[in-house]
Amino acid sequence: MAATGMGQQWVLVEMVQAFYEAPAYHLILEGILILWIIRLLFSKTYKLQERSDLTPKEKEELIEEWQPEPLVSPVPKDHPALNYNVVSGPPTHIISVNGKECINFASFNFLGLLDNEKVKSAAQASLKKYGVGTCGPRGFYGTFDVHLELEERLAKFMRTEEAIIYSYGFATIASAIPAYSKRGDIVFVDEAACFAIQKGLQASRSNIKLFKHNDMADLERLLKEQETEDQKNPRKARVTRRFIVVEGLYMNTGDVCPLPELIKLKYKYKVRIFLEESLSFGVLGEHGRGITEHFGINIDDIDLISANMENSLASIGGFCCGRSFIIDHQRLSGQGYCFSASLPPLLAAAAIEALNIMEDNPDIFQTLRAKCERIHKALQGISGLKVVGESFSPALHLQLEKSCGSREDDVKLLRRVVDYCMNSGIALTQACYLEKEEKCLPPPSIRVVITVEQTEQELDKAASLLKEAAQSVLN
Repeated sequence: MAATGMGQQWVLVEMVQAFYEAPAYHLILEGILILWIIRLLFSKTYKLQERSDLTPKEKEELIEEWQPEPLVSPVPKDHPALNYNVVSGPPTHIISVNGKECINFASFNFLGLLDNEKVKSAAQASLKKYGVGTCGPRGFYGTFDVHLELEERLAKFMRTEEAIIYSYGFATIASAIPAYSKRGDIVFVDEAACFAIQKGLQASRSNIKLFKHNDMADLERLLKEQETEDQKNPRKARVTRRFIVVEGLYMNTGDVCPLPELIKLKYKYKVRIFLEESLSFGVLGEHGRGITEHFGINIDDIDLISANMENSLASIGGFCCGRSFIIDHQRLSGQGYCFSASLPPLLAAAAIEALNIMEDNPDIFQTLRAKCERIHKALQGISGLKVVGESFSPALHLQLEKSCGSREDDVKLLRRVVDYCMNSGIALTQACYLEKEEKCLPPPSIRVVITVEQTEQELDKAASLLKEAAQSVLN
């Protein structure tokens, strides 16, 4: 017991000695902390505000006066989205719009395969074998043998190692971008990029840097600036991925991207290239393989190619192709692939048959190009309108040479041109955008779509009618 008492006394002595030997600032800091803890323990965390209770009558009056904010902004009844044209029958060469037969210059049926008998027969045979839909994503009993066949055929056609298909065209590039580019990564993107690319960039939460449309000098300026930033923080630069995202043929402008120059910048600044080819696949190149074949570029120089199957293949959905390790990553991370029901087998079978026709008839691409060049030339010199887009693009834009002063008035004026043509048997459409969502809103325009089914006489008629409409409406 005595030893225990002596031990406790010795500990107390050590504590007092340590107290005297401690630095003054240390004691002051501990004293402040102790006082602060005491204050927190004994002080009220909040004060009750004095208020007077309302009577039931006053409450009812306040409730009656309250008006909730509208869920969405009011939309005028004459908005084009609320007054759409109704199509009866297939949107083929001749289309029935609101009960009136017209020559179709609006649908993206570039190769005329939408009503092709072989394609329809393949779809019907698949319908009888598999039924209508799949009712499950690819990872949950939604993978059919026809899906694997289509992926194999697309990879072989594009001369890549592997391909992956999506059930919705818009979701293809919108899912592919965030599968690779994450928060903190850097994406250099053309300001004229389509809305699907914009949604993919938004989902990625990456650092987005826009460069002027097809301006390689502006892109290189941004790349140099980033290179300088990387030198300041090399540790961060080592884990930051960099991408360039462009379109082969731009949906919003009809322009072709300068791919050879982009390849040089890719290797010079060590970035990856994602290429969206929805408009150029099945259009450009000797065999319709797109922008890489058009320029004679090795497809392995492109890290990822994406395209929808809703234009040249006249089906639904989209695909990405590239090296196996890149495509396999999408099977684990592509949102549209993992969480959407897979492509209906009948549409996969239709796309396979469309590929067969493209491979068996390579002259079809030269036919399409010749018709594009013919109408591009015929549309030159229209008073009040200017042609935007390459001569070989199957989707051209007609924009006003001079704005009326407001976008709303420009849209209404072009709408009158479209209606004039519709009443005379030519179906056109205005390019539509979500104005509040677009990063760089393109000017209002009329879109003219060319297909192999249109005859030379019909092309000339459309050009002549557009000149007549412009003369009547604009002048």
